[in-house]
Parts: sequence; structure tokens; C-alpha cells
Amino acid sequence: MGYKILLIFSLLVLPGLIQKSIAQQRLRFDKEAFYNVMANGDINAIDNELIVVSGYATTNKEGYEGALLMKKANLISGPRKKLDLFKAGRIKLETAIINNPDNVENHFLRLATEEHAPKIVKYHADIEADKAIVIQNFNNLSPLVQHAILDYCKNSKVLHAEDFNSLKR
Repeated sequence: MGYKILLIFSLLVLPGLIQKSIAQQRLRFDKEAFYNVMANGDINAIDNELIVVSGYATTNKEGYEGALLMKKANLISGPRKKLDLFKAGRIKLETAIINNPDNVENHFLRLATEEHAPKIVKYHADIEADKAIVIQNFNNLSPLVQHAILDYCKNSKVLHAEDFNSLKR
């Protein structure tokens, strides 16, 4: 009898536990991967990154999710779907900024989103303020985030690498 239970356990339960463990290892949040996804704009990569971020326990989780949702809104079809997704992302990012106004990375994510947001969504009010926050606090950011910002500057009309020349270590 005990042998049958052990056999059933190893055939039914054990594979699920092993698969879950492998998935958890794959779903480890990687900030560099997040910024690559944000820069490339591949909808499948965004969906995968949303899965990863949703399993990530951090105070910045809402900011990352919000930025990804708004990025995804630019890539899907259907005006209603676009607007709903953008609004959901906006709420998450704005909530993250309200809850932690000193998080410079969220201000950068909002700046990048606002710069590329369609005029119809009226999401452009904080560009100059966010730019000032990012520039002022650039040296306090991790090298990885600094690199992401400098990469973003290559295609930005608002933020330029020259803004950081006097600040670089």
C-alpha cells in the first residue's frame, strides 16, 4: 500500500514541484532584462517580463508593471484596448510615485512614457519635473540604471547625454 502511494506521489506531485522550482528560477527579476524589454518593444517579451515582474516582491513592482503596461498599450491594436491598458499602467506608475516620491527610477520611467505617449491620453504634465529629478539624482542611481538612462538619451528629444556630462563620476 505504501509503495503505491509513493509511486502515485512521484508520478503526479513531484514533477509539478520540480517544474514550479524551475519556473521560479527562470522568473527571477533582472533589471537589465527589464530595460532591454522596455527599449526593444517586443510584445511577447513585454508579456513575459510582466509575468516576471508580477512575481517580484519589491516596493518598485508597481512602477515596473505600470511602465510595461503602457509600453504594451503602444503595441496592441484596438483603441479601447490601448486606452484601457494605458490607464491601468498609468495608475500603477502614478501610485508607485505617490507611495515613494523619492524613487528616481520611477520618475525616469514616467518621463520615458510621457515623452512617447499619444497626445490624446494627456500624459505629458511632468516631463520637465521628472527630467530635473533624473538629472539631479543621476549619480545616486545604480550603474545599470545610469546606463539605461544614457541609452534612452540616444533617441530622446527631452533627455540628452550632455545633461549628465558634468555629473559623471
